[in-house]
Amino acid sequence: MTGRLLNVLFLCTGNSARSILAEAILNREGSGRFRAFSAGSQPKGEVHPFTIHLLEKLDHDASRLRSKGWEEFSGADAPPLDFVFTVCDNAANEVCPVWPGQPLTANWGVPDPAAIKGDETVQHAAFFDAYRMLFNRISLFTNLPFDALDKLSLQNRLNRIGTDQARAPINPQTEPSA
Repeated sequence: MTGRLLNVLFLCTGNSARSILAEAILNREGSGRFRAFSAGSQPKGEVHPFTIHLLEKLDHDASRLRSKGWEEFSGADAPPLDFVFTVCDNAANEVCPVWPGQPLTANWGVPDPAAIKGDETVQHAAFFDAYRMLFNRISLFTNLPFDALDKLSLQNRLNRIGTDQARAPINPQTEPSA
């Protein structure tokens, strides 16, 4: 499985925050091994400004990120997907398209930072917390021993990443100020 670039789709309802963050994280952290995409079942049509702000502050290239529908990844012209991860519980409970190639799937639900009310400091903190949780999960994912795992073992690991495996903090010195 690791002899080629693996395609990963992150799904969320609005495709404006969590799935966009995950796409940016994996494209940087998994560069050369993974190619990440994101989409939504009901895309907002624009990336949340706090998402862009955070990604740029953390030196991610946000120039090509856009909010889009998941139908872009279910047609004949879509890239073959190896993995599909829902990053919100709403998308995990929706009826998803049939993905070409029967990719492995898992729910890595993360609280919606765009739903947080409060001043900008509180909102920025919510976006960073979502980033931290996704970064941790993606780090665990990119470090899996793909060649040593059969499909069932890999599926079990993917499911665990979305639950108990993603609690470890990242370096607090990397937390940006609002």
